[in-house]
Formats: sequence, C-alpha cells, structure tokens
Amino acid sequence: MATSPSPRRAVAARRLDRRAVLRGMAGSALALPLLEAMGEEAAAAPPRRFCAVYTANGMALPRPELGIDEWYWFPRTGPDGRPLLGKSTEPLAPFLERMSFFGGLSHGNGPKADSHICSDMWLTGAPLQAPKPGTFNSVSLDQTVALHTKRHCRQPSLVLSIDPGVGFMSRTSTLSYDQEGKPIPAENDPRRVFDRLFSAGEGPVAARRAAARRRMSLVDAVLGEAGAFTAGLGSTDRETMEQYLASLRDLEGRLEAADRWLDVPLAAPDKAALDLEATVDGDPARYYRTMFDLVALAFAADITRSVTFMLSREDGMGISDTFPLKLGLGATHHNLSHAGDRDGLLAFARYDRFLAEQLAFFLGRLADHGEHGASVLDHTLVLYGSGCSTTHWPRDLPTLVAGGGRLGLAHGRAVRGEDGRMANLYLSILRALGIPQESFADSTGTLGDPVFG
Repeated sequence: MATSPSPRRAVAARRLDRRAVLRGMAGSALALPLLEAMGEEAAAAPPRRFCAVYTANGMALPRPELGIDEWYWFPRTGPDGRPLLGKSTEPLAPFLERMSFFGGLSHGNGPKADSHICSDMWLTGAPLQAPKPGTFNSVSLDQTVALHTKRHCRQPSLVLSIDPGVGFMSRTSTLSYDQEGKPIPAENDPRRVFDRLFSAGEGPVAARRAAARRRMSLVDAVLGEAGAFTAGLGSTDRETMEQYLASLRDLEGRLEAADRWLDVPLAAPDKAALDLEATVDGDPARYYRTMFDLVALAFAADITRSVTFMLSREDGMGISDTFPLKLGLGATHHNLSHAGDRDGLLAFARYDRFLAEQLAFFLGRLADHGEHGASVLDHTLVLYGSGCSTTHWPRDLPTLVAGGGRLGLAHGRAVRGEDGRMANLYLSILRALGIPQESFADSTGTLGDPVFG
C-alpha cells in the first residue's frame, strides 16, 4: 500500500528559488516570504536586517520642578538594571525584553554645527567639512548596511519619509545618504511604495492604480496560484505563507481605502489644520501603520534588508507637523517641542506616547512574521530616536534599539553613559549585523555595553 510523503519529504523534493514569486493577472507579482523549501542557502544564513525610524524635535524631558517626571522619555533604571518605563514609552511594555534604551550619546560634530542639521547627520555623524568637494555629508548607516546586503535581495534599500524627495540642507526630508554623501530621495506615498515592492513594474503607475480601482487586488490576482502553491508546502511553510497573505490582504484593503481619496481635490485649508485626507485619510495613526506594514512585509519577503523611515522633519517643516493638532493636542509638533510650561510639555509627551504606540505596532508586525524558528523581529535591528534631545540641542540623544534577539543582543537594559559617541553604537550595530567594518564616522570602537557584549 502506497503511503503519502511526509511534509518534510515533500519540502525536500520541492526546492524553491529564494527569489521566487507568484504571478497573476495584469503583471502582478507576489514576493514570497523565506520558506524552508528554499533550501540550505536560506536556512543556513538567516537574514540580518536594519531599520532606522526617526522623529524630529527631540522628546519631552520635563524639568523636575514641573512635577511630571512620569512623562520623561528616558526610563528610570530599576535596582536590577532594567528600564522602568514612563507614560510616554508605556505602549512599548510588551517588548521590554526585546529592546534597550541608550542615553548620553551624541555625535562629536553635532554641537559644532548648525543645530537644525541634526536629522542630516543622525545616521552619518557628518563631518563639518565634506569628505569630497561638492558634497556636504558622508555615507549613512543604512546605506553602509545596504552595501553589504544588497546582493541578497531585490532592492538594496527602502527610503521612506513623511515628505517625498530630499528637502534641503538643515530641513532634510531623507535620512539616507549614498557613498558620496549625496541625499537619497525618500518616498511617502503608500501606493507607490506598494507598487514598487509587490508589483511586476510593467506599465505606468497610473495603469496599476486604475487596475486597483477595478478592485483587481494584487493578492486576489494570485490567490488561485497561491492556493495550489501552498498545498505542496510543509506545515511550517504553509503557516508562514498564510500569515504573510493575511497581512498582505489587510494592507491591500487599507490601501484601497486610501485610493478613494486620490482624485479628491484639496480645498484651500486653514494653514494650521492642513488637510491630509488625500494621503492619510485624515488619520495620522493609519498612515504610519500602513507604512510600517509595508516595511514589515518587505522584510518578511526579503525584498530589502535596509530601511529608513523619517516620521517628521525638523523645525516645523512637512505635513506631519500638524499631526498633534489632528490628535487634539493643541499645537503643532515643533511648537510643542518649544514648550516650557507644564501643560505644553504634557502635550508634547502625549505625542511621544502616540509615536511609541506606532512603534509598538511595527515591532508587533515584525514579531508576527515567523522565519527560521524565530521571527522577523529576531533577525532585525530597529533603531528609533531623534537627532536632538530637547529642541535643537544635539546631545544626550534619545535612542532605543529593538529586535535582534538572534543576532546576539541581550536586551531589557537602560544604558547611560556620559558624552558617549553615537558612532560607537553604530559600529556595534554593524558588527551585530555581521558587517566587518573597522570604523564608522568618528567611532573609537564598539560601545562596550551589556546589550551588544
């Protein structure tokens, strides 16, 4: 009597190319997550990824005499060295054992430069004099990662921002700088990012958007093939594919809802209440979560291993400056960051909490995607912070590192030094990602803390 092959044998008999895709109608292409059936190459070398998330204007650090210490962004340290989260970072509590806080770090050139260029140099530690004539900056951390990981994935890096393009020096709208120190334009439209990541790229964007309006969802276009495809996988791979498809369906639904606003003309709004309906459907959280979903899916499919996402720009520039108004906090983000009174700083801290909620959502999405007996979060280092502490003061940079549990990090720490070098943290990140670089910017060595060992 014949017996059916075990799931493991079925997987062994069916090897997939690590860059395989499912194709459907209208040129749709669905990149696959990493599966056991992709063989020894994928299994032997789990991907190491990096994502930098930036918020402008620093964080709320209220003075003790105001009596709202519980809203101080940096956590207090418990007797066991563990961080005790305040109200502004409380939403991150589910990930306390998968993240660490760093205080006392800064770029050596930061205090010597125009205080408004803190986002320009956040990932570069830019020298005051450019390394080459005609350039301002030096290579950013994410592009250093991309240089070493691009051979493994379809896209070397993904550069996202609340505003598209590069902005201008001191009011940049990108965090990323190439090997020559030139700014890399950022993308802010979720549909364009989605098309870039998950479509075959055949035909103009307008044609693909028209297809979306006819409800020809990319996921729907390949579902028939996906059903037959997953049937031949082992149980672990089937579970991974089902999770991946469910996340993609959810994202596609929200993108289709956003598409309804693409052709709605903007009225002449009051400048203090800028109408963002055409881009974010009037909801800042919805916009941020859609973008974070895109990053999580890109990582799960191993489309890229290097991402930056700029949540806001310095000095009141860009559309996100009005987000606190939309949340009922009474002032723009930049104005809140300049507040000196108790009520103003409370509102600023509440916006810090809102951003922490979005970051927690992102970490949860990365944790939801499984791979190699762990999660995408376990193979990803997420850097979150700002280029200044209080407004325009580029010392004691608020910094959080999450993920990387399978990369040797020992989390659940609150690390504070005095006049530490941010570049030493960046060199530690590179080493954790398996990049054998001797130095980065003005580093003097790795951080030498209990998190990175």
